Amino acid sequence: MIQGILLDIEGTTTPIRFVYDVLFPFARAHAHEYLGEEAQRALKLDHEREVAKRLEPAPPPWPGALAYVHWMMDQDRKSTALKDLQGKIWQDGYRRGELHGEVFPDVPPALEGWHRSGIDVRIFSSGSILAQQLIFSTTPQGDLTRFISGYYDTTTGPKGEASSYETIAASFALPAEQIVFISDVVRELDAAAGANLQVRLALRPGNHPQPQNSYRTVTSFAEI
Repeated sequence: MIQGILLDIEGTTTPIRFVYDVLFPFARAHAHEYLGEEAQRALKLDHEREVAKRLEPAPPPWPGALAYVHWMMDQDRKSTALKDLQGKIWQDGYRRGELHGEVFPDVPPALEGWHRSGIDVRIFSSGSILAQQLIFSTTPQGDLTRFISGYYDTTTGPKGEASSYETIAASFALPAEQIVFISDVVRELDAAAGANLQVRLALRPGNHPQPQNSYRTVTSFAEI
């Protein structure tokens, strides 16, 4: 029995095209406007953590850090400092009406139906919680956040580690076996399955090919 649903965003609720062709270029074009002292401090701490983990980050060109930010964007690094910065840039874009959230057509009726049935629906994305809420609150189908009861980002933990899903399952206050995680990335499904969650592989237009696996697949949320 499914009592909780945990959703990825990119390639699951939202087309990858929207993320790579709309959101990322917008953040890149406006990043220089947001690199104040607070943002630079966060980026420096992030860089120090990267060095400590021996991830070989690009040398940050201080002051300014714009080249470092662009490098992380090019690498699609799941940096909390970068995700926070992107979220603030997008927030202003949404406020000015330059950005609007996008989801697949089957998502709004599914969210509403699950909510009506008493199923606890939450989001887990590498994008900041702010960025997640902006996508779902500004869709052409209206504000969908009323159907979502929780959000998780990189501050909870990496999406490729089982411990992150254990933490999330505990916050649901449900047995892990009653929660299904839907994502387009097999590595994330492996981690969630390691925490005893049910998993489904989202097959959406434009998604990246995934390694051979035996996971159940969904092409529409109507199948859940």
